[in-house]
Amino acid sequence: MTKPAKKFDCVEMKHRAQRKLRTEYESRKDEFSSYFAFLEAKANQSKWQREFWAKVRAAEAATRS
Repeated sequence: MTKPAKKFDCVEMKHRAQRKLRTEYESRKDEFSSYFAFLEAKANQSKWQREFWAKVRAAEAATRS
């Protein structure tokens, strides 16, 4: 039995997203101290990302107390 051909390649999708981010960083790197700082700024533009990291920080704080 043969598997049907994949219509979606998640690894290639990840590579495309990373290339897009890197290209944007290269054009704006004078605005940021590092690639990590750029990625943090990009993540903070997303409401979903802000809410997600707020939950992570709250969960971390709860485990410390």
